[in-house]
Amino acid sequence: MLTRRLYYDDSFEREFTAKVLACEPAAVPASPEAKAPAWEVILDRTAFYPSSGGQPHDLGKLGDANVLDVREHEDEIIHLVDRALGPGEAQGCIHWPRRFDHMQQHTGQHLLSAMFQERFGRPTVSFHLGTQICTIDLRGPEPTDEILEGAERAANQVIFEDRAVTVRYGTADELSKLGVRKEVDRKGILRAIEIESADLQPCGGTHVKRTGQIGLVLVRRCAKIRQDWRVEFVCGGRAERAARQDFLLLRQTAEKLNCAPEDVVTASTRALAERDAHFKKFRAMLESLAKAEAALALQAAQRGPRGFRIVSRVFEGLPAEYLGFFATEIAKFEKTISILALAEDGHVLFAQHPSAAKDMSALLKRVLEKVGGKGGGTRDFARGRLSDATQAKKAVSIAEELLSAA
Repeated sequence: MLTRRLYYDDSFEREFTAKVLACEPAAVPASPEAKAPAWEVILDRTAFYPSSGGQPHDLGKLGDANVLDVREHEDEIIHLVDRALGPGEAQGCIHWPRRFDHMQQHTGQHLLSAMFQERFGRPTVSFHLGTQICTIDLRGPEPTDEILEGAERAANQVIFEDRAVTVRYGTADELSKLGVRKEVDRKGILRAIEIESADLQPCGGTHVKRTGQIGLVLVRRCAKIRQDWRVEFVCGGRAERAARQDFLLLRQTAEKLNCAPEDVVTASTRALAERDAHFKKFRAMLESLAKAEAALALQAAQRGPRGFRIVSRVFEGLPAEYLGFFATEIAKFEKTISILALAEDGHVLFAQHPSAAKDMSALLKRVLEKVGGKGGGTRDFARGRLSDATQAKKAVSIAEELLSAA
């Protein structure tokens, strides 16, 4: 059964009447998490676009039924709906905001891809229309900022000129003679979208009638994807919302930095430099404090019967790196062992001078078996984190007992 595709000739057709040719219980759910029953409906004609070519399907109504999904199977279009439809005619209604958004994004993609290829020799190899962001993958060297801006500006110039967007039909050979951007190896009559004096591309998707209806193309960013370069962009209403959000973020950042929006980069660079300088000073102070505290701890620590000194501490209100500084100082002296923990987050660190001849990694493993947590290390230096930070004192106490019994 061949389904006539009304959107081929007029993507602006929002409502239509069609004959129900079949209505069967759905064999495939609307989504992996769908639990409610659904039905597959085939019509003699439809304005609903099925997921295809990087563009998502339409939503809307068929009679009283909600259209959950639209799929293509050979020459038929299958509408997945949430209730059965009786025989006869059904009134279809497209969810217009979604459809028009997709039209803006898809026509904008054609135009942007044409500018990348025509002006900068970067052909598009794939397209995806997402719920928030659209992407095209470009083949070739990395597009510079100048190329990204140049393609965006050229596309918007065509938009501002409000050129006609028309549907053409012809064979692959006929379209090739007209200068199609990407030739396809397909038999029969093909559908192509032509943007006046800018692009001709085979496509079965939904599109606007004039470039002015795209509104605006806004390129967001570019990243390496395997051997290609993925360019993120938005058009129309999405571009308006993105630009507004960008400005709000810029203004809020400027307020935080106590500067004008145009000075955000300079102010943030200065703030980062100051942060790095403060961090270096703070780290140096931590090392100095650890060295001083370690010296006092060693003086207070008594050597055991076999000449060992064990320094155990449960610190509070200090960063985890402090344990490393403290343990390093303790481990400089022969036959010394440090058993350290942080009360707030459950970090533990066991370290020794090699002359102590214990196994800190094995000791940590035994302690964690009793109190819970993860960690590891070497014979002389091991660190971990307790599952329950309140067990920090207990972990230190167990470690001391195990060392005393060894």
